[in-house]
Formats: sequence, C-alpha cells, structure tokens
Amino acid sequence: MTGLIPEKGKSLHEKEFSRKSFVKGGGALIVSFSVLGSGLAGKASAAGIDPFASNGVVDQFQIDSWITISADNTATIKSGGIRQGTGSDTGLLMIAGEELDMDMSQLKFIMADTGGIGVTPNTGSHTASNTIINTGAGVRAAAATAKQALLGLAATKLGVPTSQLSVSKGVVTGGGKSVSYSDLLSGQLFNVAMPTTWNMNPVGTPSGSFKGATPAVGPGQGIQAGQAPAKPVSQYKLVGTTGVPRIDIPDIVTGTSVYIQNIRVPGMLHGRVVRPRGQTVYGFGVPIISVDESSIKHLPNVQIVRKNDFLGVVAAKEYDAIQAAAVLKVKWADPPAVLPGHGNEFAQIRALDAAGKTVTVPNAFNVGQDVPPNQGDVDAALASAAHVVNGEYGFHTISHTPIAPMAAVADVTPNGARVFVGTQGPYQTRPTVASAIGLPENLVHVTACEMGACFGHAQYDDTAVAAALMSQAVGAPVRVQLMRWDEIGWDTYGAAALMDVHAGIDSQGNLLMIDLTNTMPQWAAGQWPSSVLAGISKLNTSTWPAYPPGPMYNFPNQRYTVKALQITGNWVAASYMRSVIAHSVVFAGEQVIDELAHAAKMDPVAFRIQNVVQGNDFSKGQHRDQMLAVLNAVTKAANWQPKVPASDLSDANVVTGRGVAWQDTYNPIAMAQTAAIVDVEVNKKTGKVTVKHVYQAMSAGLGVYPDGIANQIVGGTTQAVSWALTEQVQFGKTNVTSLDFVSYPILRFKDAPKVTPIVIQWDTYSGTPYTAGVGEVPVVAVPAAIGNAFFDATGVRMRTAPFTPARVRAALKAASVA
Repeated sequence: MTGLIPEKGKSLHEKEFSRKSFVKGGGALIVSFSVLGSGLAGKASAAGIDPFASNGVVDQFQIDSWITISADNTATIKSGGIRQGTGSDTGLLMIAGEELDMDMSQLKFIMADTGGIGVTPNTGSHTASNTIINTGAGVRAAAATAKQALLGLAATKLGVPTSQLSVSKGVVTGGGKSVSYSDLLSGQLFNVAMPTTWNMNPVGTPSGSFKGATPAVGPGQGIQAGQAPAKPVSQYKLVGTTGVPRIDIPDIVTGTSVYIQNIRVPGMLHGRVVRPRGQTVYGFGVPIISVDESSIKHLPNVQIVRKNDFLGVVAAKEYDAIQAAAVLKVKWADPPAVLPGHGNEFAQIRALDAAGKTVTVPNAFNVGQDVPPNQGDVDAALASAAHVVNGEYGFHTISHTPIAPMAAVADVTPNGARVFVGTQGPYQTRPTVASAIGLPENLVHVTACEMGACFGHAQYDDTAVAAALMSQAVGAPVRVQLMRWDEIGWDTYGAAALMDVHAGIDSQGNLLMIDLTNTMPQWAAGQWPSSVLAGISKLNTSTWPAYPPGPMYNFPNQRYTVKALQITGNWVAASYMRSVIAHSVVFAGEQVIDELAHAAKMDPVAFRIQNVVQGNDFSKGQHRDQMLAVLNAVTKAANWQPKVPASDLSDANVVTGRGVAWQDTYNPIAMAQTAAIVDVEVNKKTGKVTVKHVYQAMSAGLGVYPDGIANQIVGGTTQAVSWALTEQVQFGKTNVTSLDFVSYPILRFKDAPKVTPIVIQWDTYSGTPYTAGVGEVPVVAVPAAIGNAFFDATGVRMRTAPFTPARVRAALKAASVA
C-alpha cells in the first residue's frame, strides 16, 4: 500500500493520488488526479494559441480538419467523436484505417474539441446511435480523399502510375521502391479539399440541441461504404472483421484513462450545487426565499455563489464544499403537492388524462416511416376477429444513473472560458455555457472528456453551466461534481408510458388489427440546464418520440394514438432515454403478440413468421428478410423448441419459462433489427424473478465493428434486465424521492444474466451498402421477452414493470397461482 497513505498531517480527502497508484494499490477509495487540463492549456500557449479561443467550426471540406499524418507515420483522426464507453471510437478508426490502408496501431483517436490545437469538426451530438452512421461517413470521405492525394504524391516521387501502386501500413510501394505517408508529406499539410458534392459543410441545427447551436455534419453528409473513391466493400480487410481490440480498454484496465472526474487544473477550487433533495414538479423550479450564510461560517474559506435561483458553494478543499452544501441553511418555497406520491404512477397518469391534462398528438407514430400511421377499418376488424386481446400495459419512469456522477471543470475569465466536460457534443454544450455566462460562443472553448456512460441526455450541460457560473463568480477555475442525490434526484428521466392495447386475429392466426393508445409525459425539450438554473422552458410537441409496436407485422388495420401529458405543473422533467420509449411500446406490443399466439394455440415464433411484414422496402422501414434472419439466428442459438406459451405449467415453487420478442420499432429507417430469447426462473414464494440467460441477435447492415456490436448487445441487454426487474423512480407528493441506489436500485452483478450476442452481417440492402445504428436497440425487445418468459413459466401476464418481488407476489396471488 506504499503511496496510498496520506501525507503526514493531511486527511485522505486532502490528498490527491493518481489513478495508476490507485490501481496498483489494490482499490483503496481515493481521489484521482490528472494534469490533462493544464497540459493542454500549456501546449496551446506554447503553440501561440489562445487557450480560450473556440475557433471551431473548422473548414470541414479540408482533409487537414480531419486527419494529421505525423513524422512517425501515424495518423491522428479528428472525427469530432467522443468516448462514453460504447466502443464507437474504435469503429471510427477502423473506417479510417480501411480507407488509408493503415494498421490500427498506427491510428490515434482525439476527443471532440471546439478550439485550441485539438480542434475537431462538428459532427453533432453523439446520441441516438448515430456515431458510426453519421460521423463515419465524414471520416470515410476524409480518409478516402487523403489516400488519393497521397497516391498522387507517391506517383510523382516514385515515377510510377497510381494504378501500379499498392499501400500497406501507410507505406506506398511501386516500381520496386517504397515511401511512407509521413515522408510524402514531410510535415506539411494536405491542403486538399474534398468534393463539395459530398456535402461536408455543416447544414442545419442538430436534433435536440439549443437554439443557436453550431450546425453539424450529420445524416447524408460524407460518403457511404463502397462509394468511390472509397474502397469497394469486397476489398475490405479491416472493417467488418472480428478480433480488433477496443482502443480504450488498455488505459482503462491500467488506470491511465483520464475521465472527466479525474481532471485537475492549477489554482482550481471545488464547487457543489445546492438544491433540494429531489426535483419538484416541472416548471416550479427551486425558488429561494432566503439563505442563512452564517450557517457555514465554521467552514473555512467557503464562498457562496448565487445567481437568481441558482445556488452553489465553492471551497479550496472538496470536502469543505461537500460539507458546506450539506449544512447551508436554505429556505425554499413550498412546492405544490401534485406528484404521484408513493402510490401508482400509472393511476396518476390516468387521472391527469381524465382531468384534461393531455393533448392528442397528430401523426405521432409517423416517425421515419413512409407509411400512414392509421389505416383500414379498425373497429370493423375488431368486431369480426376470432380472438381479441385487451390490456393495459405500463412501463415506469427510469433514470440515467451513470455510475460516476457527472462533473465539469471551468475557468471563466473576462477574456474567455475554458470548459472540460463529459459531453456528447462540445459544439452543442458550447452555446449553453456561453448563454449562461454572457460570452460569445467563439470565446467559450469546450473540450469533451471521457465519461463512464451516457444513454440519453444526462446532466453534463447542467454541470458545465454550474462550473462556469461558479468560476465566473469567484474568479478562479472551479471543478463541480454532482452528488449521487443530484444525479438521480435531478435527472431528466426516461418517461413512463401507459398503453391501452386492443388486438385481434382471425381463426387462422392471421393478424387483423391493432389499436394502441399511448399516454405519456411530454418531453422537456431544450430544458437543460433548468435543473441548475430552475428555469421554465417550452415543451416540444411538434414531433413526438413514440413508435408503433408493429412495423414488423402485416397489420391490415391499425390505429395509433398518443396522448401527451403536459408536464408543466403536472409531472417531472422527462426526455429521451436509451431507445427513447421504444422499449415501452415493444413491452406492450410484443406481449400482446404473445397473447395472440397463445389464443391461437400457436408457437410464438411460428406466429411471428406467419405475420411478419411482407415488404422489403428499406425506404419504408420494412425489413422482412432481416427480421426473419435475426429470428432464425436467435432461435438456432437458443435451441428453441416450438410450443404454445404456458402449455406445460408446474405446481412447483420455483418454475422456469422461456420467452421471445423482436423489434424493428425504434427508427426502422436508421436502426438495427434485433430478436431476443430469454430464460427466466420464478420463485413463487418470494416473488423473485431471475433472468438466467438472454440470447440476442442483431442485424445492423454492414457492421463496421462486429465485436463492438457484440459489446453493445451485452451491455444493452443487462441494462434492459435492470429496467424490467428493479429500476423505478419513486415520487413523494412534492419531490422525487429516488436519490441513491437504495431508493433507486439497479441490477447487481450477482443477478446479471448470461448473455449470448449474435451479430449478423448484412452487407447490402437492395444492392447498396449501408450501416444502421446499434447503441440503443439492444434494450428494446428484452423487457417484453422477459414478460413473455414469465407468462410461459406461470401462466400469469405481468403487464406492469418493473417485476419487483412484491408486484410478482401480488399478481400471482390475484391469479391464485401462488
């Protein structure tokens, strides 16, 4: 333990240790340390660059904005990408390496940055599974153009036509001679532009960003796989192969990876946000009546920062800031007692709907699909159906809960601001910070840093703004890290959904109709950082993030309705979560399909095959062949044995069951297709449901990084199991009461299932290579498959998640099974 003992006279919280020493020391809980911030600032100053200058967006047509070839014949790829544990950084380097004919060992990934020596292109907010499908096209365009330029230089230098040149590991060979990329450039820039037809200039405002955010390179910009001058897919040697290690893993396991929580800069102070434990109803904010500054006078050198209803404390020592935030006496206005309390949140949603607090959103489900959301005569089909199922399904409010609470470091001066933050898009965070501190965007330099995870919009903008406000107030760099109760209690939650479903089949087991009404909270679009500033922002009702459960089915009659609950004065902040709310509608829709298979006395896999969508029109989100491919792959891997669900029930106390579900629901134009089979064990006495094994197959078109896709399947599956079995935000009447991993439990390692990922390569669709998003879709089908497996084991349908022991015991008792 040498090196982990605090210096004499210093308590543990005053001592800064390195992560490397922490790992070597065997796991003592200590404070991490990094000089990344000061190192970058020092390099920028040495290069004559103003550290506060936010000089992006760069000319995104220029190769030099994307790629730098170094003297050691390595290439730095400036994709504008981030690192949040998904492995997409590896995939981007694979695209670059493929087009440049360089090994992965020769490629370096740089995090997105709006300025300084590390300035990168603006490739948008890296959300919605879009990194490879959006940013990859830009990287491919830059790398393919760079290779053509380098071949031209090599042809001149070697005196050999480009058609007779070959490249391996960044070395061009021809006519018996060779030359490296680095020798060709000799330290100079490419100074070559990509064709304007590739549309690499930023156009439009990225989805979900603030008004005034810098436009970004996005969908349809750059070139796709196989599009000249990029390589034909048939010549790929790197993209689509297995066995490529993730580039971030070595630094993670050796303790040298620098997360946002590790960053320290010279002269830095520590800040904490002060607000009630658990947010109030949306729109009320946190009105401050009074602050008793004398309540923390016993703590040395603590400054209070207040701007309107924003309140924070700053101290030289982090623990002093933590103590000050905990004991500072603040009187807040009493919030209205309108939240669900510890009763049924779905009953509250139903009551608010009855009270006229919802609005019906037209064409809500016509998202990414060139098909009418409503068609046929649903009522007539319902009347003629041989079998009808009806059900009320509820999927609960869930929280992002990154294991490491969000953090940021800001240094705000009259000359500009320097911000380090774990953001999904520094160009999208930049205008938010600039607006809060009253500086122009080109003087707010934002660097994206590694963060543990971020599925949906966690509080990184809130944290960046809080650090900037405190730094501006005290005139020194300030590091802000959220406390666990901030992270969970003030999250922008994944919205609950209450779904009423009616569906019917004919006597041959053919689907006739579906009628689904989804009542759910509105998005608090653009509301960040209201949880810090306690502002009230407009709600987004122009497009609605709700998807029908049946685009993969041949429904001749269908009706989908969304009732959007107005959250101002009625509910807490809600927004997108991993898969938006596709996991909710599939939780309902795929259990309804299972119910119909049971009513038809059919095997649920055979029932799906019989009723699969008939088209293969990619422009309409129809993927019949791929849906059948993932279903075939998962049933083969799991050794599926056909039977009618719940046809062999047991009187034993511990019973087992198997369920299946699939999905092509979440943005079927751009996202992958998946199918899952789940094996569960149910203890009827205790009510405990254990997911033993999950098989999940995915078809993402041309899978750039198959091992990364497999990683995503395992991670997404595990998270979905946690959602289905344990997670649910709890409310009092005035505040959210989920504040930690006791009041908001997540799946524990001992309960994690075995996961078998299956990756299907589908190189082309209608002859055109394409790649689909994979990051969010692994969570979509799994909760429904768990529900179907539970029914197979017990004969009881669980229509409300999570499947907690108490809820399971109640359901079994009501059905007289337990």
